[in-house]
This record gives sequence, C-alpha cells and structure tokens, in this order.
Amino acid sequence: MTRIIVTGATGSIGVSVVKGALQRGYDVTCIVHKGSRRVGHIPVSPAVHIVECDVSDYPSLQLDGRYDYFIHLAWEHTYGALRDDVDIQTRNIRYTLEACQLAHRLGCTSFVGAGSQAEYGRKDEILTPELPVQPESGYGIAKYAAGKLSMMRCGQLGIRGNWIRVVSVYGPYDGEKTLINYAITELKAGRSPKLTKCEQLWDYLYADDAGEGFLDVAEKGREGRIYVIGSGQHRRLYEYVKDIQTVVNPAVPVDFGAIDYFPHQPMYLLADISALTADTGWKPKHTFAEGIQKTILL
Repeated sequence: MTRIIVTGATGSIGVSVVKGALQRGYDVTCIVHKGSRRVGHIPVSPAVHIVECDVSDYPSLQLDGRYDYFIHLAWEHTYGALRDDVDIQTRNIRYTLEACQLAHRLGCTSFVGAGSQAEYGRKDEILTPELPVQPESGYGIAKYAAGKLSMMRCGQLGIRGNWIRVVSVYGPYDGEKTLINYAITELKAGRSPKLTKCEQLWDYLYADDAGEGFLDVAEKGREGRIYVIGSGQHRRLYEYVKDIQTVVNPAVPVDFGAIDYFPHQPMYLLADISALTADTGWKPKHTFAEGIQKTILL
C-alpha cells in the first residue's frame, strides 16, 4: 500500500489531498500542530492517522515504517501583517528544509512543497514556471527561497523534489479572511460584503482539483520541476463575486469599492498549467459555479 505524509492537512488544500489520497487507496498520515482546532476537518478513516507535531519539532519526530510521498503544506502566518514579519518567514524556510530531512528519514521517494503566486510579485502576464520572479512581500520572498532551497536539499538527499506555486484556491475549510469565504459568510448572514472594486483579472481553482494536482505531482512529477497550479482561465474578480451573490443571496447588495486594495496586491493572475498537464495528465474538473455550490454546502 502506498503511504503518504501530509503536513498542513487541516487547511483547504490539505483536506482535499487527504480525500484524494483515500480515493486512491493510500494510507495517509497527517501531521497537524498540537491542539489544532481544525483537526475535525480531516476525513475520518481507518487509513488516516493523525500525528500532533508543531512545525518546529520536525527534527525530533519519530514515525514507524517507511513512506512513499511527502506533501508539505504547513506554513505559519499566511495572512495579514505577519506576512512581512522577517523572523517568522525566515523560520518557515527552515521548517521547509527540515520537512525535506524528515521525508528523507522516512524513506520517501518524492517531496512536494506548496509555493505561492506571491513569489512572482505583481505581474501582468501569464504565470509560467520559467517566468522571472520579483516577490514583494516577506511571505512571497520566503516561499521563493523555501522552494529553491528545498529543491536543492532534495537533490542532495536523493529525493525527487517538486514545488507547486498555487495561484488562488477556494473551497470548504479555507481561511475565514479569504475573499470568497468572507463574501459567502456575509451574504448568508444578510449583510453586504465590503470589498475593493474587484477589478483584478483572476484565476480561481476549486480545492479538490488542487488536491488532485498535488497527488499527481507526488506520483508523476519530473525531477526538480516547478509547476504552477490554477484553473488556467480568468475573469474579473467582480464577476466571480456576482456569481457568489447569485448562488448565496441575490437580494443582498455587494459594496464594491468600500475598501482599498491591500499592499502588494496583484491585479492579474493567470496560471499556465501546460507543464503540469503534460507531465502528469492533471486537469481541473470543476467549474467555478460547481465549486461554489460544494463550498456553501459544507
């Protein structure tokens, strides 16, 4: 039986990775931080094993047996002002490298790390794996450094390493502060969401599709390759929000332009998924409307 380690398993992508792994017949070990309030998000199954371990304790973690794949999604402070906290983001780089070491100790043959569109900075062109990066936030800088260094470390350890730059993923169990979950929550409560003008051209991917992409890369990714994952399509953010309004509560208006764009705000996001598709056969399965319907039902 294939055995997989998933860190950050309580988040939106993590839960989807676990669901997809179970469908493939994997035995899944989820590493979650001690006392996690979101551990209940993880699917319950005899094939799912929960291990409480903070990211700072990976070097001392002991697990029995050997594993095949390691998917590293854990990352401290991805929202708000702490994205630019140099000390916190520097620690995240170290934690990623220690996750590589843990994967090696457990006998894994592949390591897949989660990057971010923030590595690119603000671009007005399609995001390809080869596109030069210019991160502006501490978070983006740290993600870029973690990706480059972890691929180097994996090569030194004899593990196939891959880094997936995630564009914008939505779905159940995503952070409460994300635009989509905020809009859904406010509209359900009969309140008008206060948003920016939402002029951005944006690429959104449903979490279950992202989870399948991470699993496909764990199984079939090419040595040392960086991939970009998204839907490969984009529209104005305004249009996505109007779709959410139609599905959730069309009687409540949306207050577009009520707040300013946040610092480092990209205005154009479109993932080039051609390399990911060519190497693994992965393609998104859900439309945005289908993903929203599933999101509001859970």
